[in-house]
Amino acid sequence: MTAGARRPAHRPGRDRLARPLSAPPGAGRADAATAPRAAVVGGGVAGLTAATALAERGVRVTLYERERVLGGRLAGWRTRLADGSTVTMSRGFHAFFRQYYNLRALLRRTDPSLSRLTGLPDYPLRHADGGHDSFRRVPRTPPLSALGFVALSRSFRVRDLARMDARAALPLLDVRVPGVYDRLDRISAHDFLEAIRFPAAARHLAFEVFSRSFFADPRRLSAAEMALMFHIYFLGSAEGLLFDVPDEPFPQALWDPLAAHLTRLGTELRTSTAVEAVRVLPAGGFAVAASRGAEERCDAVVLALDPGALRAVVARSEELGDAEWRERVARLRTAPPFLVSRLWLDRPVRGDRPGFLGTGGYGPLDNVSVLNRWEGEAARWAARTGGSVVELHAYALPGDADREVRQKELLGELHRIYPETRGARVVDARHEWRADCPLFPVGGYGDRPAVRTPTPGLVVAGDTVRTGLPVALMERAAASGFLAANALLSRWGLRGHPLWTVPDRGRGALLRWMASRSAHRG
Repeated sequence: MTAGARRPAHRPGRDRLARPLSAPPGAGRADAATAPRAAVVGGGVAGLTAATALAERGVRVTLYERERVLGGRLAGWRTRLADGSTVTMSRGFHAFFRQYYNLRALLRRTDPSLSRLTGLPDYPLRHADGGHDSFRRVPRTPPLSALGFVALSRSFRVRDLARMDARAALPLLDVRVPGVYDRLDRISAHDFLEAIRFPAAARHLAFEVFSRSFFADPRRLSAAEMALMFHIYFLGSAEGLLFDVPDEPFPQALWDPLAAHLTRLGTELRTSTAVEAVRVLPAGGFAVAASRGAEERCDAVVLALDPGALRAVVARSEELGDAEWRERVARLRTAPPFLVSRLWLDRPVRGDRPGFLGTGGYGPLDNVSVLNRWEGEAARWAARTGGSVVELHAYALPGDADREVRQKELLGELHRIYPETRGARVVDARHEWRADCPLFPVGGYGDRPAVRTPTPGLVVAGDTVRTGLPVALMERAAASGFLAANALLSRWGLRGHPLWTVPDRGRGALLRWMASRSAHRG
């Protein structure tokens, strides 16, 4: 622990090996008369986290968001259905795993007991060839979690396990950041699983369902990201594989309360306002040029943007960073498009259908959610109409995919996997096509920006960012938001915020020793 730093708050979950990162020391709050001013560009998870962390220390924050609503990839907006109902549409289902300590810390600002999250009882996986798995009875504590999954899974057969190359799999037993990238970033997730000779059926269910949550085909995804995923969910954390979901749509459950919290702290929220460029001022500080209004000056800037938007802002802001940093940002890539289809049906799905189902072998369909099983708004619509609300996801689609064709394919696969929907009338439907998630390609780790940049006072946050921590997806966004805020708070002599992560290495000495044998022989 750093001298003078406060100890982190109480342990955030059940894992006794969860790793605390103490808050950098400093004053508890800026003096109102001299408080620094910060611009946060982007109102997704990373930007909202950074804005909250700064505003809570008395920093004067202006948050810019190009869309009319907050939340980024977890935003939601109102829409009217053909039956006259007003409902909330979003970009779809997200799993709030219990090892997402920093994301949950953000949500606790307005919901201390996390009462607006509800746990799903299972995370079933189903393949078109008849294979299926479940996490309901899998132990939560490693290594029993991985061993239990293998023992309970119908996808693992004794003869398949005997064929596996155990030595090739040893690096998974002691995943560390950035060491895992040094070892595995230059091989694809697909090729790594091939080298292990991981059973094909289990691969489709246990690994590819997870790897596609990065919105990329396993042949294009860095094996280091997949190994980190394995560590976070299987062998690194004792929080287990089950997760929570918001019990109401994202705005009502998450972002409206947080926006009110930020407003009370004095944050200015500017939605429908895109930042065009950022200038470095000769006397220090920055000038932010937005789509509405004149340039505004600030002492620091947080760029909390998706890869495409980050590339664009940096390209238009010639004074930011140095040549090498700008070149690396320019090389960042966006994952292939994905589709979210939400259907309001005039009849219910069968009562034993799970709230969420991961799928494999069903054409482009990656998962199915029955929203009225757990989301209040959808449940109320279903109760009033006698119908159901079903959501279908398809990831890593070809860039030239015919949208109408793919949407019909997803509906056909729904009929195939849940035959009772074949006779259902679609009361209404919404289809969201997006392509703004980061791609973590083979060999791409070195191009990803770190939180700190070559320009003092400029920091970067988001799930694209290298944090040096074992985090991924939404949790990487939240952790990077806290890290970005802490970097600025330290410049101003203000106390930072504590973070927690899953263990940053293999959980046991034996596992670490076994992994080291692989490294020595590799």
